[in-house]
Amino acid sequence: MFAVLRNRTYRHLFGAHVVALTGTGLATVALGLLAYDIAGADAGAVLGTALAVKMVAYVGVAPIAAALLGALPRRAVLVALDVVRAGAAVALPWVDQVWQVYVLMFVLQAASAAFTPIFQATVPDVLPDEREYTRAITLSRMAYDLEGLLSPALAAALLVLVSFDDLFLGTAIGFAGSALLVVSAVVPRPDPVVRTGSRYAATTRGIRIYLATPRLRGLLAVHLATAAAGSMVLVNTVAYVREVLDRSASDVAIALACNGVGSLAAAVALPRLLDRFCDRDVVLRAVAVLLAALLAGATFAALLGDWHWPAVLVLWAVIGAGCSLASTPGARLLRRSAHAEHRPALFAADFALSHACWLLCYPLAGWVASAATTTTAFLVLGVVTAGGALTALRLWPRHDPAVVEHEHCDLDAGHDHLHDAVLAGGVYRHAHEFRIDDHHERWPRQA
Repeated sequence: MFAVLRNRTYRHLFGAHVVALTGTGLATVALGLLAYDIAGADAGAVLGTALAVKMVAYVGVAPIAAALLGALPRRAVLVALDVVRAGAAVALPWVDQVWQVYVLMFVLQAASAAFTPIFQATVPDVLPDEREYTRAITLSRMAYDLEGLLSPALAAALLVLVSFDDLFLGTAIGFAGSALLVVSAVVPRPDPVVRTGSRYAATTRGIRIYLATPRLRGLLAVHLATAAAGSMVLVNTVAYVREVLDRSASDVAIALACNGVGSLAAAVALPRLLDRFCDRDVVLRAVAVLLAALLAGATFAALLGDWHWPAVLVLWAVIGAGCSLASTPGARLLRRSAHAEHRPALFAADFALSHACWLLCYPLAGWVASAATTTTAFLVLGVVTAGGALTALRLWPRHDPAVVEHEHCDLDAGHDHLHDAVLAGGVYRHAHEFRIDDHHERWPRQA
């Protein structure tokens, strides 16, 4: 797996990813402490609103940024966005009003919403071989999981020596380090996108490609199922462990760590699974595991007695593994579904739509558990997961070949009605802009 790091450009990009993640992890801890310092007992409301601002920025900014920045040199754009993120992080310790926290969080997260899809779209150009790319996205998933496990420990160690304000300086250093590593990499520049139509058409291009591609419509349903299962863990672990199980605060950390360990273990196994099985089988079976885990969680209290706590740890690990197996192959599907020049728009669409699923499921998980019981939350989120699984099973074609025959159609700005009609008819599958032709052409990886 680590052989992919022999590629110098990818090694530098992966290093940028890791140091930026570390800085983000420090900011997560520092933000909670800053909210308490400013708002006291209302810190939870401040932090919750800040996280909502983050999700809104992710959903709203990514497609717009892809349209505005997609044609610019990627290395320059990535470095500029890292500088913006570092500047927002440096400013956070100086705030003394709640609204200032929200403004700076929006700036930081908007820059991240622009940065991440462009960064993700660059990796397939650096690693065109699918086996190497699979190992690259696996390393990325492992980096996310390790950040979740290690950043709190690193923050705790640093807080022994410095104040929480200084953690934001560590965040800024992380983004600055990311910028330096990106500068040192030779980032490929794809062919420029031919701009036709309105600015609105350019902004929505990625989403239109996404929703016109059967495998990606199935992936969106998978994102919903994954968000439902993951929200049960991320939102309700504290209340479940502390109130239902009557266990200590340290046990909350243990439960979340088990979830991270499960995700990490699945990421390690994923390349071999994808070498043996197709993406559809791996993803849909992982979603089935998530559904089974949620339904099992609803029965724990009544059936397990003294074994309840160990079962929760196993269940949380299973959910972590299922989320990792279901979501990580999505990058391969995006890579197959667009040319290099359209990938930033497509990755931005996936970034926005997947986070919209989380924006829906986060409050649902919390509201149901608070208004009813944790068992009810398991069941409701299980229903959402089941709906996502059935929708993905229906929308994602079982026969999803690497090469698909299709017809070219005129998609100039003055023929939007033809574009819609062809999409509805199912002939035009990849939503790229070509001229009318009178022949069929074999086109790689467009479903």
